[in-house]
Amino acid sequence: RAIAYLFPSGLFDKQARPMMKHPTEVFPEQRKIQWGEDGRPFHFLFYTGKQSYYSLMHETYEKLLNIQKHQDQLIAQDLPLQKEKRNLAGSRWLTKTELEEMLLEKVSDDDYSRFIRLLEKLVALPCADIEEKYIQKFSKEVPMQLQKVVVEPLQHDERGVAFSTGEGKRKTARATAAVYDNGTGKITVNGIDILHYFPVLQDREQLLFPFQFLGRVGKHDMVCTVSGGGRSAQAGAIRLASAKALRSFVTEKEVEFMRQAGLLTVDPRVKERKKPGQEGPRRKFTWKKR
Repeated sequence: RAIAYLFPSGLFDKQARPMMKHPTEVFPEQRKIQWGEDGRPFHFLFYTGKQSYYSLMHETYEKLLNIQKHQDQLIAQDLPLQKEKRNLAGSRWLTKTELEEMLLEKVSDDDYSRFIRLLEKLVALPCADIEEKYIQKFSKEVPMQLQKVVVEPLQHDERGVAFSTGEGKRKTARATAAVYDNGTGKITVNGIDILHYFPVLQDREQLLFPFQFLGRVGKHDMVCTVSGGGRSAQAGAIRLASAKALRSFVTEKEVEFMRQAGLLTVDPRVKERKKPGQEGPRRKFTWKKR
């Protein structure tokens, strides 16, 4: 209050003070001095240029040898090996950037892939669970995508028939699909039967794949509207729309199976542009000597 009169604009208030990040967030962590007063390095791998990486590789391989030694002891005593493999479905290995932040040094792509192969070899051993804590240092849990997906409840038309809608896209094609329960397998696209709208068998197979995957072929009717793109792109857009609509008819476990199979993922591929001086996006002109 003694100096409040000096700041008539209210800058003396706590809310007007600048908010600064913690120094550890602004300045990256740096490695400490690696040599003594006599100039000798502390670590025996200092002159490799990547002492932390090679030290990590040595430590990981030592863990692998310990597991193999433990397995040999169990075999010598005629004891069964623990064959419960670690479930890696809900986790992932550290990325290259995360590994560099851990080691505080640059790691090449070859070195990173070599380390991941060594970890996978270690995890594949029957008794790898004795080094579970060490393995967890280099893996991170991946949250299930199912928790982020909101499945709309079933709707009912004037006849009381349950149905669900979904939207999909591929390339420049956009589609909407309404899937009805207790149907006979009738599918119409823009008011035309599927056999006439998609004369190519491959397009019809792509469109019906979500129903085949769930074992629901012939149990639903579907009405689709699609625009833009070619026949293949339209079939892909309808497939995504129908897969999203089918989520309301199945359990959460089946929805997760659909996600893992790629039925709920948008296909990001688009036609590649033609390059100047070439016949197509990749194809070159025929070379003639004369």
